[in-house]
Amino acid sequence: MYAIVENNEVKQIITNPKSLVIGDVRYPAKIFELWSKDEKEAIGIYEIVVDQTNYKDPEYYTNTNSSYNFADGQVTESWGTATAKRLEDENAVDGDGENVLDEDGNQVINHGLKTIKKRIIKAQASGLLAPTDWYVVKATEVADYSVPSNITTFRADVRAKSNEMETQIDACTTVDELKALYEYTQQEDGTRTRPLAEFPKEVV
Repeated sequence: MYAIVENNEVKQIITNPKSLVIGDVRYPAKIFELWSKDEKEAIGIYEIVVDQTNYKDPEYYTNTNSSYNFADGQVTESWGTATAKRLEDENAVDGDGENVLDEDGNQVINHGLKTIKKRIIKAQASGLLAPTDWYVVKATEVADYSVPSNITTFRADVRAKSNEMETQIDACTTVDELKALYEYTQQEDGTRTRPLAEFPKEVV
C-alpha cells in the first residue's frame, strides 16, 4: 500500500496502483511499478510500513482501527491498544441498561469466548461420533447384536477428550491463557503439540 503525503500529512491511502492526480499533473498507474522509491517520494508517494506491535489475534482481541502517521520520511500504519474479548457469558442489556429478552421472555445471553470454544469442541466430538452412531442404533434394535469393543472404546475416548478439553477451557482465567491452549509447538521428533487435549483420530 501507498500513501500520498502533502505538507507532512497523510492525505490519501492507495491500496492498488492507479492513475492519480498530484498537483496539476496526472500520473499513470505504471509509475508504481516503474519509478524508484526516491522518484515516487519526490512527488509525495510513500510506501506504507506496517507496525503490528499492538495488533493482536482478532479471534481473541478487538483491535482498534489502524491509523497512518508520517514522520522522519516514512509513513507508518499502526494500531492502538487491543481489548481482550470477554471470557465469560453475560446478560445482554439495551442502551438504558435494561435486560434484553427474547420473544419468549427469556434473557438474551452474550456468549463469551469460553462458551464459543466449548461449542466448537462439542461440534467436533459430534462429528467424530456420527460415523459410528449406526452401531449404537443397531444394538438397540437388534437383540443379538453388540457394538464392537473397538467402537465402544473409540466413542468413550472421544467423549472423555471432549470433557477434558472443556475442563481445560473452563480453567482459564485470562484470554492469553485460553489462546495458549491452542498454540502448537514443534517437538524434537517433528511432531507438533498443543496444551489442549486432542481427539482420537480414528477407530483402532
